[in-house]
Amino acid sequence: MKLRQMLVLWMLLLSLATALVVAPALAQDDDGDGDLTEGIGDDAAPAPPSIGADVPLTYFGPAPSTVQKELIGPYQLVTAGTIDNDAATITLPLYEGRMASGEPAWYILIDTNDEANAAALGLNFSAKLTYADVGRAVRPATLGPDLLVTFERGTVDFSPEYSITPGEAPNYFPPAAFQPGAIGDADYTPLMKLTNAGGYIYNAPLVAYNVTADQLNAFCDAEPDKRIVHDKTVRICPRDGTVTLELTLGFSFARPVWYLSMDASVDLAAAMEEVTLAPGLADIALGGDDSFASAVERIFPVVNGPMGIENPQRQGFNSALAGEGGPLNTLGGIPTIATDYSPLWDLNPVVWTQEAIDAGYRARVFEEFFILGLVQEGHLTGLGGGAFGSVGIIVNCPVVFRFL
Repeated sequence: MKLRQMLVLWMLLLSLATALVVAPALAQDDDGDGDLTEGIGDDAAPAPPSIGADVPLTYFGPAPSTVQKELIGPYQLVTAGTIDNDAATITLPLYEGRMASGEPAWYILIDTNDEANAAALGLNFSAKLTYADVGRAVRPATLGPDLLVTFERGTVDFSPEYSITPGEAPNYFPPAAFQPGAIGDADYTPLMKLTNAGGYIYNAPLVAYNVTADQLNAFCDAEPDKRIVHDKTVRICPRDGTVTLELTLGFSFARPVWYLSMDASVDLAAAMEEVTLAPGLADIALGGDDSFASAVERIFPVVNGPMGIENPQRQGFNSALAGEGGPLNTLGGIPTIATDYSPLWDLNPVVWTQEAIDAGYRARVFEEFFILGLVQEGHLTGLGGGAFGSVGIIVNCPVVFRFL
């Protein structure tokens, strides 16, 4: 058995053990003796990682455990910032840049494909960002003698008023109407490459544009005006050199994580995530997952998961649009768990079939290969009952903290 398959089998068995506690409807007691672990054999074999991808299994690499021994426990991934778990926020350094035409452009740094600088600056390392440098997906920038970065292209209009109107119950998704609160121009992307300083790529989303430090300093002790800053901004203060942003809760390999949602390649996703529309990201190829030259990793949002604000199994787009909380998305590999991390998540939504719901299988899902197994067995499908896989949307959601 290949090393990756052995790792996947171990992770699936771990997730199944957890599911037996939180989702007994998925388990069976064939002879009535109370043993819910009976019969775990061929039907529990892990689905191959190539399901839903556009490349064959032979293109996937070895198990992460062959590279680094994995650990269990809380771990802050982006150490450049300070996380407040109670408030669900992270406070990061705020950088001042400028456009080639002179307008101020305020940004943050979260990920890079420069491994040494990632460690030095407290950022996530993502080798996959190297493959993002196609079309408009990476904006060129230069570092000046004053240490200010000058962006050659890509601006954001933060003035639109964010809004989203749920669809009719019980199918709140898709929304009946929506408006992202920040619109990037045709060339905007959160990714930048310092062309005169190593040529490395950084995940550097804009959080404010064409406003002065004095204007932003008014929010050091006051609620920020969302018409001039990113909608996830809780506090911004050039005087202190910091910006505080809201975090989103999700899962990776059955572990809860905080991630920072900043941009999306299409308007619907930007509205659902309450982030900036970044059209430049649309030039990145999707569907490759962990194969050669792929810049992305997969995210698995559930459309019609269990609902109820007090329901411990609550999850999904319908639940989020009903005002019950976040969607609780499941992400693929993150730093310290896998070697294939990318902050650029390829949307692979799943829908519970009516047959699975009627059988009592619907529950919160929080592990990639468990989800792929449910797809393989026909309990989960793609949108509208169609084929599961990429829907051609990227969301820029760097993971900043792992709880377990």
